[in-house]
Amino acid sequence: MQSGLKLSKLMIQSIEDGFEVIFNEKVLLRHTLESPMLFIGRGQDSMDMYRGNFEIKDYVIERSPLLYADISQQEHEITVAFSKFSNIDPVMTLQIKEEDGRLSVEYHTNDESINRMWLRTPADPDEKVYGCGEQLSHFNLRGKNFPLWTSEPGVGRNKKTYVTWQADVLDKAGGDYYHTNFPQPTFVSSKKYYCHTDTTAYADFDFRNPHFHELQFWEIPKKTLFETADSFLELTGKITNLLGRQPELPDWIYNGVILGIQGGTEITESKINKALEKGMAIAGVWCQDWQGKRITSFGKRLMWNWKWNEKEYPGLDKKIPEWKKKEIRFLGYINPYVAIEGDLFKEAEEKGYLALNHQGTTYLVDFGEFYCGVVDFTNEDAFIWYKEVIKENLIQFGLDGWMADFGEYLPIDVVLSNGADPKKMHNAWPALWAKVNYEALVESGKLGEILFFMRAGYTGIQKYCTMLWGGDQSVDFSLDDGLASVIPAALSSGMIGCGLHHSDIGGYTSLHGNKRSKELLMRWADMGAFTPMMRTHEGNRPADCFQYDDDNESLEHLARMSNVYTALSPYTKSLVKENAKHGIPVQRPLFMHYEQDEKAYDIQYQYLYGRDLLVAPVHQENQTDWEVYLPEDEWVHIWSGEEFKGGTVTISAPIGYPPVFYRKSSKWKELFSQISSI
Repeated sequence: MQSGLKLSKLMIQSIEDGFEVIFNEKVLLRHTLESPMLFIGRGQDSMDMYRGNFEIKDYVIERSPLLYADISQQEHEITVAFSKFSNIDPVMTLQIKEEDGRLSVEYHTNDESINRMWLRTPADPDEKVYGCGEQLSHFNLRGKNFPLWTSEPGVGRNKKTYVTWQADVLDKAGGDYYHTNFPQPTFVSSKKYYCHTDTTAYADFDFRNPHFHELQFWEIPKKTLFETADSFLELTGKITNLLGRQPELPDWIYNGVILGIQGGTEITESKINKALEKGMAIAGVWCQDWQGKRITSFGKRLMWNWKWNEKEYPGLDKKIPEWKKKEIRFLGYINPYVAIEGDLFKEAEEKGYLALNHQGTTYLVDFGEFYCGVVDFTNEDAFIWYKEVIKENLIQFGLDGWMADFGEYLPIDVVLSNGADPKKMHNAWPALWAKVNYEALVESGKLGEILFFMRAGYTGIQKYCTMLWGGDQSVDFSLDDGLASVIPAALSSGMIGCGLHHSDIGGYTSLHGNKRSKELLMRWADMGAFTPMMRTHEGNRPADCFQYDDDNESLEHLARMSNVYTALSPYTKSLVKENAKHGIPVQRPLFMHYEQDEKAYDIQYQYLYGRDLLVAPVHQENQTDWEVYLPEDEWVHIWSGEEFKGGTVTISAPIGYPPVFYRKSSKWKELFSQISSI
């Protein structure tokens, strides 16, 4: 091996018994005989799905290190041929080159029996790692491994809790710290580079070793990309240059809260009037049962036939334009499945638009006491047909937004029109679902006027999904699945290109004795006012959950926080524009603007709302004071006007006055100072 081969920003140089790949002066790959960078093998997986929850096991038949490397240089790339043993034919070849300002590593093998690969990238003991999609239990991923497979996140998401234990025993649905609707094979290092792999196969990113990160793939991926930057702001911009950027939100979003209401036209009208009487700023009403409902043991569910249900919502076609004249928009619900009772199912089945089972008949998915067909988006005609369903039944009917739910349920034994392996299409499905919704907006000329929000995601969702939501949190104060969990969720997804995020105010899942309290709902509203979109949810069991209008105090509290949100709208709009233009998320980790602050890298329950606001939501019950960490700067407490220089401070934090600070030097300080009078 030569002592050093250099191609522009790319250099490969010899070290003892191996080599290093250096790009922009950062060591991104390292290989030695003692610590090889590449392993290949064969495995036999076992997957079982139950209502979106997966039990996944792998029997590793063979795992072999590729110890010996033969390096050659072409005009614009370096080729590394790896062998298991010295002086034998290589089993895998890596093509390493600079491509569009990135380091590209392509993988090639002629051995089709290889279906497992492990790549090790060098690490430092004090390095921090972020990303891997939307992670709800941990923001800094160091010290744990993260299987990357879109699924239901599970109830409770902590095997030590009673709720998770009951969900596992009764429903196979307890979940764990790594379960997420939105995984992605992308991580960001505190050394200011990102690593992204082009794959949709099951993967497991392991950050437990102090000296390397090990990335496992259940296939030979196409390529891995690395890109470096001088700052985290620049790095997030580069990630979205690769993956795409979310468009700006419609202006009407900033008019106030979107009220989650169910029960029909009369109830919706009554709740609107009741809220307006209290001075609530209302941007819209979100009625997920607009197409009908069903009651199951889980709670109130929906009738998945995506058309206006006149019996449930009489006169809705007249009410929507009436509400719109009052600047109140109507939002609904849809997902990529059709219930067997509906006429859309019958139409799709007759036209051959539904995925099949291995017997050649329609594959039916159990969603919990009802069954649905899978609209096969690999069938171009089915893809177009479902866009037309959205255009005709939602957009033309007058909806200004909707929850585009699910996307993570594609069964791994389904037969698809394009013949693709469903285990490879499973992770790809959320981005396909997002694309259906996005193209329906574009083709209707409504992008920027209408939005949809999704919980499921994977690579590519960045350019299609107009808004993320955190999924189905438990209606409690638990760290892994309650109020606190949506903060690392927003931060982690923002690091890999989805900078618009919000959550169900009050959470959603009420099971196994877990019931929403008034305090939780109000604390969640406190946080919701400092996110790019503010929306409530009744929950899966509304009768078990305290609702925002159950008493005057909570109704008036939500009214006040909705006006706080609206007062901040000029600032929020500027952040959303920055996200669309540069890929910089609205909710940001503290280190994004305070890179020299070592403590900032491990803080996951506070965030910067843009450059100039610091938000530290009260995420535990029965608190009147709250401890906050402030990076070194000049900070002003938004409610009292008290000034701080930085460090850990304890602040009074009654309900309605969440710990929020603004930078004294901010150009928005006049706007921020007015918030205290609301």
